[in-house]
Amino acid sequence: MARTCAVTGRGTMVGHNVSHSNRKTNRTFEVNVRYKRFWLATEKRYIRLRVSSKGMRTIDKVGIETVVARLRAAGEIN
Repeated sequence: MARTCAVTGRGTMVGHNVSHSNRKTNRTFEVNVRYKRFWLATEKRYIRLRVSSKGMRTIDKVGIETVVARLRAAGEIN
């Protein structure tokens, strides 16, 4: 399973390590994703999502119910 956020869709990016002599070698930038449980009050149960720190901020801003409705409309979760 790839390291992607369920809410924002952010995934691993690629770039370069740049040395003092300006040599460039390839590297990856991993997303800060964690499994987190969120309480759905309307369904009286927890839902477990793999979210990034930005995804958690989005959930705090718009609410878990709105985010879950968007994910269900997109077919991401059931």
